[in-house]
Amino acid sequence: MTHAGNSKGVFAAFKETLLAYTFDLGGLVAGFMVASQLGVFRLSPWAIALYPAIVSAKGVIGGLLSGRLSTALHLGTIYPRFSMNTKSFYKLIEALVVITLATSVAMSTISLIFGHLFWGITLADFPAILGVVVATMAMGLSLTLLTTKVAFISFKKGLDPDIVVYPIMSTIADIFITLCYVVILNLFIFDLGKWIIAFIGLAHLLLVFYIFPRNLREPEFIKTLKESLATMMFVAFIVNVTGTILKGISDFVGDRKEIYTVYPALIDMVGDVGSVVGSTATTKLALGLLTPSFSSIRHHARNIFSAWAASIIMFVILAISSLSIHGIFSLSAFSSLIPVLLITNVIAVAAIILLSYGIAILTFKKGLDPDNFVIPIESSFADSATSIALLVALLLIG
Repeated sequence: MTHAGNSKGVFAAFKETLLAYTFDLGGLVAGFMVASQLGVFRLSPWAIALYPAIVSAKGVIGGLLSGRLSTALHLGTIYPRFSMNTKSFYKLIEALVVITLATSVAMSTISLIFGHLFWGITLADFPAILGVVVATMAMGLSLTLLTTKVAFISFKKGLDPDIVVYPIMSTIADIFITLCYVVILNLFIFDLGKWIIAFIGLAHLLLVFYIFPRNLREPEFIKTLKESLATMMFVAFIVNVTGTILKGISDFVGDRKEIYTVYPALIDMVGDVGSVVGSTATTKLALGLLTPSFSSIRHHARNIFSAWAASIIMFVILAISSLSIHGIFSLSAFSSLIPVLLITNVIAVAAIILLSYGIAILTFKKGLDPDNFVIPIESSFADSATSIALLVALLLIG
């Protein structure tokens, strides 16, 4: 088995990272869904603003799972199989069900503040927002099994789960959660649809009521919940910032469908860079291959270089693909879009690399489990950082 890419050369790490990043092209599918459903997204002022919040939150929860699984597989505390696994594995899955509901409620509540200040909504909109968010996130829980399967397969095949799992699953999660959100928004238009949304939310609530009392005396479950929920409350705030920025981008770009189409893939890609840098760092720290100081970042340069270089190549491919999907590819259209994306890359990726590594070192030194913090925090920040960088780039390029 490989361990955090430690035995790999720069080119080998670059190839493995680029391979994982190619799954981000699937983010264009999520973006195309948004671009083709702009009418539904504009039915209510909160619909477009909540979209990146839901995508970010789902990505963060998936990142928490993939980060914990990757490190645990390397350490041998979780086995690469579903049946007859360790207690740690089952407690992790149960904790995720509880965390998902808590995050959904927190995200909906905080959206009221942002919505009142920036989106033009009132308290009367809260039941609708809560129902839509909880139902969408509950549907997204079904991805937990797939994430786990990908982690197990990659580990058995000798690939590094720290590099492979999150980039693959974050893209699949983006597509799936976008589809769920579009379906829920379309259901919300009809009275029967509102009842279906309420039923999904109630089912999730009952599942949490079943899981929670059974685990009150389980130290590992409580530790995961305490550390993760603290992070997720912070994430719930940050993702609403991202939603507010997207609303600003939406007001600025109007109906430029190539921007909407590429947007989910961009935030996905920057989050993947942070996950590769941060997740490989947490595993190296756990294995004693890195000293817990920020100056040791130079010993992590191979992973950082390969992650960033691969992202630049993918940004160029994303620009070409987005324009081609809408049949508007030309040299002038490409030369208009690519500077925007490259400026976005430089600003967002630089910020997320420093953040991911810093969180890994800080949490490790404090005696916390870095996997409960690194990917959840960096991926939510990645979405905001990418959105801000994109808005800055659009304003600069005009």
